[in-house]
Amino acid sequence: MDAGFIANPDRARAQMEGATMMGLGNALYGEITFKDGRVVQSNYGDYRVARMDAAPRELHVHLAPSDAPPGGIGEPGVPPIAPALCNAIHAATGRRIRRLPVANQLTAPSVA
Repeated sequence: MDAGFIANPDRARAQMEGATMMGLGNALYGEITFKDGRVVQSNYGDYRVARMDAAPRELHVHLAPSDAPPGGIGEPGVPPIAPALCNAIHAATGRRIRRLPVANQLTAPSVA
């Protein structure tokens, strides 16, 4: 992560770790569905989120040294997770995931 000058590296790493988990949860399960014009999910009881068993065993955040002005570090960690996950699935299985959430695609028939 190149965020310019970082005053608190531990906090920056924690922010990126949280962004990674948020991105992973969004990629795996993030879906809001509708029925009769209303949202089906009412709360976390019927909206699936990533739990500890979905977390990577190890997560390494590299902070690039920089004298640039401080920049954002919260949201930049979220967007690359879904493409990275889909590419990892392809590398491991040969199957391309082209729609999210990934969990729905893993149970669906393979379409190349």
